[in-house]
Amino acid sequence: MFTRRGWFHRLSTVVSTPAGRCVDAQMSSSPLSKKRRLSGTETKTGSHCSSSNSVRTDLSHTPANGMAKNGNDAEIDEALYSRQLYVLGHEAMKRMQNCNVLISGMRGLGVEIAKNVILGGVKSVTVHDQGVAEWRDLSSQFYLREEDLGKNRAEVSQHRLAELNNYVSVTACTEALTEDYLTKFQVVVLTNSDLEEQQQLGEFAHSKGIKLIVADTRGLFGQLFCDFGEEMVVYDTNGEQPLSAMISMITKDSKGVVTCLDEARHGFESGDYVTFTEVQGMTELNGCQPVEIKVLGPYTFSICETAGFTDYIRGGIVSQVKMPKKISFKSISSSMAEPEFLLTDFAKFERPGQLHVGFQAIHAFQKKHNHLPAPWNRADGDELLTLAKEVNSAQTGSAKVEQLDDALIKKLSFVASGDLAPINAFIGGLAAQEVMKACTGKFMPMMQWLYFDALECLAEEEGVELTEEECAPRNCRYDGQVAVFGTKLQDMLAKQRYFLVGAGAIGCELLKNFAMIGLAAGEGEVIVTDMDTIEKSNLNRQFLFRPSDVTKMKSDTAAAAVRQMNPSIRITGHQNRVGPDTERVYDDDFFESLNGVTNALDNVDARMYMDRRCVYYRKPLLESGTLGTKGNVQVVIPFLTESYSSSQDPPEKSIPICTLKNFPNAIEHTLQWARDEFEGLFKQPPENAMQYLSDPKFMERTLKLPGAQPVEVLEAVYKSLVTDCPHSWADCVAWARNHWQCQYNNNIRQLLHNFPPDQLTSSGAPFWSGPKRCPHHLEFSTSNELHMDYVVAGANLFAQTYGMPGSTDRAGVVKILQEVKVPQFTPRSGVKIHVSDQELQNSNSSVDDCRLEELKVQLPSPESSNFKLCAIDFEKDDDTNFHMDFIVASSNSRAENYDIPATDRHKSKLIAGKIIPAIATTTAAVVGLVCLELIKIVQGHKKLESFKNGFMNLALPFFAFSEPIAAPTHKYYEIDWTLWDRFEVTGLQPNGEEMTLRQFLDYFKNEHKLEITMLSQGVSMLYSFFMPAAKLKERLDLPMTEIVTKVSKKKLGKHVKALVFELCCNDLSDEDVEVPYVRYTIR
Repeated sequence: MFTRRGWFHRLSTVVSTPAGRCVDAQMSSSPLSKKRRLSGTETKTGSHCSSSNSVRTDLSHTPANGMAKNGNDAEIDEALYSRQLYVLGHEAMKRMQNCNVLISGMRGLGVEIAKNVILGGVKSVTVHDQGVAEWRDLSSQFYLREEDLGKNRAEVSQHRLAELNNYVSVTACTEALTEDYLTKFQVVVLTNSDLEEQQQLGEFAHSKGIKLIVADTRGLFGQLFCDFGEEMVVYDTNGEQPLSAMISMITKDSKGVVTCLDEARHGFESGDYVTFTEVQGMTELNGCQPVEIKVLGPYTFSICETAGFTDYIRGGIVSQVKMPKKISFKSISSSMAEPEFLLTDFAKFERPGQLHVGFQAIHAFQKKHNHLPAPWNRADGDELLTLAKEVNSAQTGSAKVEQLDDALIKKLSFVASGDLAPINAFIGGLAAQEVMKACTGKFMPMMQWLYFDALECLAEEEGVELTEEECAPRNCRYDGQVAVFGTKLQDMLAKQRYFLVGAGAIGCELLKNFAMIGLAAGEGEVIVTDMDTIEKSNLNRQFLFRPSDVTKMKSDTAAAAVRQMNPSIRITGHQNRVGPDTERVYDDDFFESLNGVTNALDNVDARMYMDRRCVYYRKPLLESGTLGTKGNVQVVIPFLTESYSSSQDPPEKSIPICTLKNFPNAIEHTLQWARDEFEGLFKQPPENAMQYLSDPKFMERTLKLPGAQPVEVLEAVYKSLVTDCPHSWADCVAWARNHWQCQYNNNIRQLLHNFPPDQLTSSGAPFWSGPKRCPHHLEFSTSNELHMDYVVAGANLFAQTYGMPGSTDRAGVVKILQEVKVPQFTPRSGVKIHVSDQELQNSNSSVDDCRLEELKVQLPSPESSNFKLCAIDFEKDDDTNFHMDFIVASSNSRAENYDIPATDRHKSKLIAGKIIPAIATTTAAVVGLVCLELIKIVQGHKKLESFKNGFMNLALPFFAFSEPIAAPTHKYYEIDWTLWDRFEVTGLQPNGEEMTLRQFLDYFKNEHKLEITMLSQGVSMLYSFFMPAAKLKERLDLPMTEIVTKVSKKKLGKHVKALVFELCCNDLSDEDVEVPYVRYTIR
């Protein structure tokens, strides 16, 4: 069962990549304000199918933020698309920039698809609709306002959609679609269209090679269909990085067997194609055409005939090659009779076939009556069932179902006129990803029908049905939602008080959904906190922000944007980081007033902190995350489910120190080495030097460090303040040049002195083999761009640490370098180089006491120094700060040392910056699922099976839903308890005095028959059975809070109403028992 955030570790088909905090690029604000852009949106152009003159006029020049006008054929803007580029790649993005897309139907689903496709960066999007805005549209169409009622949906939406991405030309069309008009587009998306139109236009599109997507939502039900023609080419079926492995043996045989080094499993699958490089002996394989393999085991696979090849000697790298795959689709009419279903929920195996008939019956009902079945109307439900039976009996192919599910078809009828923002978000995210697949050939398309339902959102009790009166339209913005759930839920939603942590990509999508469903649109409130400011790379998926918002606070800007969508929402923006430091703000009163918490975070530590707070205050938590096309949703319900922290992801695999220092074999190793270089040159030394100068206790702390660390730290401080301290720009250049010499020449020569290229191990095998690549030293040249990149970046960063001005004048740098004296280096004997981390650990790094004493004397006294050093924090997204320049030059120079293929700046930034790939489609779909769970929580659902944890990989595509894992049960005596239970102890006694430690211990012995053996609060041990008698005597009669402040050496804040104590206990039979924590109330 897949149940938590670590789902992609447990699923072979859903491979994870390294995660890390995502920090985006700074950029200057655009001069085009939101207000000015919207001011001209009333202008009409006269044509029924046109773009907005106002948007075109405003964007006729290139704004200061570097974004070109709508529809401009520019190079890919890496600053804007950086996170999406790591999902799709440059080639797919270029193909997408040549695609013209038509999206018909601008109700909630259509605008959701359009929003995601425009953010993605196609060439143009035409939004089409002949209908006008109605009250029921406002429940999910986030670009319609109440003042737009009666206006054409496409024309109103077009102006607001055009603001999402200045590179995409957005036009509106309000005429009937014709076959001739369709020929202008590569991809056509139909929403809110009747079956006849779907089939007529679908058959035409199929015959002309136009890719077709049909998307539809009916209340709690969703439908998606894809037809990408008979010869669709997919260039990459899963989007994962191609695998590679090092070879230890290749046999000569009719099917040669390749054995890989047993450091890690090769990860290949039968049917994969591979190529070979660096094979010694059997050189016929090097650079060969891709060869299909058959996997024999975790370290072996067979290839082509190798009997006639030269004998294998050693070495070699095998690399996976992505091969184009041709896929054939049926047209909509053919596929309707012989459908192929993509299952979204394995617990609903029979449902797609039923809904395939049900949706056709809805079209038949609409054709007959010219309207949808009325909400919760029994007569319409019976009629739809009759129509469904007629549709089913008319089927001749595999679409015919043996037995219709009468209750399901009736529920479809009852909610069909509903229009729900979360369902539109989910289906809209999926549909937009299919548009991108159609444009690019990147990822596996959906084959060919998908049906989805969220009936668990309805009342849990069997047979409970809403009345027509409760669900009838009221000419209010929630009519589309009232049609499904009635007015009672609407009232409950309006009163909710929710805490949203994070206003990034997931946060923006959540706020949009909150506004649409009416969360906190009455007496309630949404509090959103995020301490980040808006950066250019955010604009590609955090759709509430515009170029003019760059440098503004995310939370305030997002709050203002959703107020535009629904003026009734009560929302407050904060700029606080959640954690112990802000518990004065987010205190007991704050949490106790909440109905629930929704996380939109980008790191595990903050997620776990919020999880602990929700467990303590017993509040529901909605947790979600994305990684490229992968997404997951976890729902945490008090007293019902496990919490987020109940399960841990496996730790990330770290690179051994000796591999980094001396034996790299992959670009990931050289990039990590370069990052360590950056920290060790430009961050730690200035920090330590400033601490030495400003903190009187620095020396005392440093001398207490283990091993050789005191000498290493003080040596670095001495270098910063004395030997390396520059007095001019020329000194900085000289420092960078000498450091280059040390790293890429001297150290490599020393390594080869210790381990010559022909060195053998004790067993007689070559030392430089397997994962150990034999290096060679580099000779510096001012005509080598990479060498100059290193010196210029290194010298500028070094100058910055001393507050000195730098220079980008390369000719000037070359002139300085001609005067730099580089000391001669001769490799020395007796230098110890560790071959493995084990050897490194076993070596005793002793302290050089003489050198330590020397340094203490030689270091300038803090009082006499007027230095001001500045430590540099690594920032990957500013291309003017030299950080990535240094990383790329440093990593690629080291890669050259070891004959590792260099990598470009784009990939270097991904790995060194630990960037999390992200795309708007996944975020939209995941948040749709989150908000379906929110609706269940607000209604007060109590059954575990009502809730759904969700997992998806849109690239495959793959979906899995499961009920959450129940909170594990523990027991002491006959009492069952879970993580949600605790002992409640009131510290203040009736006589007004606080409980002492003695009374606390007695209370548990008398009330719960438990003998406390250890008692702690946080990291403070308050009591233990082995405590010295004198200390115990001193504490026993002290009040509990006094002991806490004494041991922790911290005063209790006035906001603290209760303390949490952890217990170790024995029962009456002296057996150790596990018990809940204690909530000790003091105020």
